[in-house]
Amino acid sequence: MPLPTPTLEPAFDLTVHVAAPVEAGHVTGLNSRGRRRIIPITGGTVSGRVNGAVLAGGADFQLVVSDTCADLDARYLLQLNDPAWPGAHVFVQNRALRRGSAQDIAKLVRGEPVDPAAIYFRCAPSFEVSHPALAWLTESLFVGTGARFPDRVEMRFFRVA
Repeated sequence: MPLPTPTLEPAFDLTVHVAAPVEAGHVTGLNSRGRRRIIPITGGTVSGRVNGAVLAGGADFQLVVSDTCADLDARYLLQLNDPAWPGAHVFVQNRALRRGSAQDIAKLVRGEPVDPAAIYFRCAPSFEVSHPALAWLTESLFVGTGARFPDRVEMRFFRVA
């Protein structure tokens, strides 16, 4: 019997507002080598199968491995506003890979706009949920695509069906 081919189902879109990066310097360790950059998350929105706000207080913990590539690890909390799930929260851990030409990456770091088509930005988010009706977020794999703008990151997440 043939194995099923996965398909992608749109799940939700996020706009994550960010503050200026904190350059934490060159790091070395058993599993990390590169320049550590931390991007504070200041808020945002989520819309689609879930709707609500991205709460301030999260961050994207980046490991810049070269002038063209970075390993991203963003962690933040969503507060949903659906009356069916009063007070529901979703914790997001989003691992991503971002790469582009050295010139385009330098523009991003300086806060200049770059055409999203020029940057490979793919992610694999995972979730923790506070309401049983949201268990579907923990029972499937998700992938996404994103774009970095001077003041925000925009992402679209898909459930792998």
